[in-house]
Amino acid sequence: MRILYNSKDLKFKKPFGCVRENENCEISVHIPVTVNTLSVRLVLTDDCGLCEKFDFAKSGQYEMYEIFTCDFSIKKTGLYFYYFEIDGKESSFRLFKYGYSDTNIEDGDMWQISCIPGDYKTPERFKGGVMYQIFPDRFNAYGQCDLSEKLQPFTVHQNKNDIPDHLPNQYGEITNSDFFGGNFKGIEEKLDYLKDLGVKIIYLNPVFKAYSNHRYDTYDYKTIDPMLGTYDDFVNLCKSAKEVGISIILDGVFSHTGSNSIYFNDAVTNPQSQYKEWYQFKNYPNEYDCWWGIKTLPNVNEMTPSYIDYIITGEDSVIKYWLDAGAGGFRLDVADELPDEFIYLLRKRVKEINPEAIVIGEVWEDASNKESYGVRRRYFTGPELDTVMNYPFKNSILDYVSNNISGEQFSKNIMTIVENYPKDSVDCLMNSISTHDTVRALTFLGNQKELLKTAMFLQFVLPGITCIYYGDEIGMEGGRDPFNRGYFKWDCIDNDLLSYVKSLAEIKNKYTQLQTGNVNVYCEDDVLYIKRDNLLCIVNGKAEDDKTIFNYRGLIIKWTD
Repeated sequence: MRILYNSKDLKFKKPFGCVRENENCEISVHIPVTVNTLSVRLVLTDDCGLCEKFDFAKSGQYEMYEIFTCDFSIKKTGLYFYYFEIDGKESSFRLFKYGYSDTNIEDGDMWQISCIPGDYKTPERFKGGVMYQIFPDRFNAYGQCDLSEKLQPFTVHQNKNDIPDHLPNQYGEITNSDFFGGNFKGIEEKLDYLKDLGVKIIYLNPVFKAYSNHRYDTYDYKTIDPMLGTYDDFVNLCKSAKEVGISIILDGVFSHTGSNSIYFNDAVTNPQSQYKEWYQFKNYPNEYDCWWGIKTLPNVNEMTPSYIDYIITGEDSVIKYWLDAGAGGFRLDVADELPDEFIYLLRKRVKEINPEAIVIGEVWEDASNKESYGVRRRYFTGPELDTVMNYPFKNSILDYVSNNISGEQFSKNIMTIVENYPKDSVDCLMNSISTHDTVRALTFLGNQKELLKTAMFLQFVLPGITCIYYGDEIGMEGGRDPFNRGYFKWDCIDNDLLSYVKSLAEIKNKYTQLQTGNVNVYCEDDVLYIKRDNLLCIVNGKAEDDKTIFNYRGLIIKWTD
């Protein structure tokens, strides 16, 4: 008989998932009577080794099992791991995690538990919302922008149906200097479209002045790229969006700048430059540390006091400048490459200015136990981030829909993240199935619209923010960058798909269960169930009754009994 313990089951562990500082945690282990148990201890460790041991007491018995229970609390925030020591009449042994929910003697993994700050919380207005990601140059163009200050050279496509330039120039360089003219006024013109779609949040890829069309090579953090319009255009967009209940989130690119930026240009031409200390020169001025070896993206020393002051803490810092202009928060590009202290200071400053603003990190893996450059990150235990881009959900959704993983494996993948992340963060997870960095979902799924509809159903009913990559809702296709960044096909809308997405967004926005409800995902007989409090969302379902809220070809949302 196996010793029973499942950290995801409230019968064995309360509360579910993370704990807060000094919060009581109750853990129970069910041990066969044949073990003749004398004592049980929980061994709590961190990355530095042994931390503490907690004793269990016998609390009950049923059939052939004895129940041993321990109440304990963790006093210091951090990522912890635990296993059990069990002494029986015949032997003593350690008990480890085996697989997803089983146990094993003397071999296996430790269970994970994060201790988060007691006052950790995330903005209520973002929880369980519907987000729309816009690559600004490619969504909608309206009117004419003054391009006299636009960095040269550049070209503007006259045909919006063109494929983005992807071939190298005569020097073998891919310059990303072709534009389609999308701008702030164009986004503002389409706010009614986005409101009708059910959108509550717009996430904009970088908007600051830069040379390239993706603008991850910042030229000036405090200037809007002329191709998009002006500072006043941005302020007006934020105001107009707020009037229809939409918040604007900006992309913060703070690990590097462009090599032609006002900062780097000054640093390499003036040995006394105030910006020289921002960069890591190996052989001044020609050799310097750059992002992933790309010479046009010089890395910055984020912890340089003058850089921190400029970006975060100064009276007119970049963060304050754009929050005051109307931004509702930031998505942090390559959060793994930003120091923990930098992210902590940034979020602290954001919350001081606007407690309801949000900070989202670009993290591609499980953010709760992520290591980067040999450092265990403190994204939630810091606390540093409100939430993250949720690539684990994205990958699981697309793999499940395309039959690369089973419903059972899908369930395990989802529940692992839900257990590892704070509930407040889970409610704000940025759940995408396409992004500017990945193949569009419809293309990944072989242009099979019904599979896309299943993926979108999961995207809307799982916990977190549903993030629609612009054009996915009308059936846009696209491979990897730059083909996933085409201009929005306003003259080629799949109205059936658009209507389907609207119906899901309406349900998401109507039922609080799909916004902040608890979640349990499980699979039985090839039918996938996602329980959100008293709502049950089903994939491959068959029955329809008077409790059904939504039913599309086996994709069902219904009230539970």
